[in-house]
Amino acid sequence: DHQRLTLATKIDVYFCDPRCPWQRGSNENTNRLLRQYLPRGIDLSLYSQAKLSAIAKQLNERPRKTLLFQTPAEKFAECVAAIS
Repeated sequence: DHQRLTLATKIDVYFCDPRCPWQRGSNENTNRLLRQYLPRGIDLSLYSQAKLSAIAKQLNERPRKTLLFQTPAEKFAECVAAIS
């Protein structure tokens, strides 16, 4: 439903080309981080929502070089505060 999102938010939506991981740097990095917790091909239904939420919390509280060593949670809060 990207067209409706674009109209509602006035933010363009872009898609990467298939089999072009260099176009998805952030996504590929996040996948690499997730693999530390969840092996490739694992059935996610084996994990409780609490466990998946705990993994998400750990990743969101992990400092990132690309964010000048802020955590994604800190950067998100900073961006939200700038809008308010």
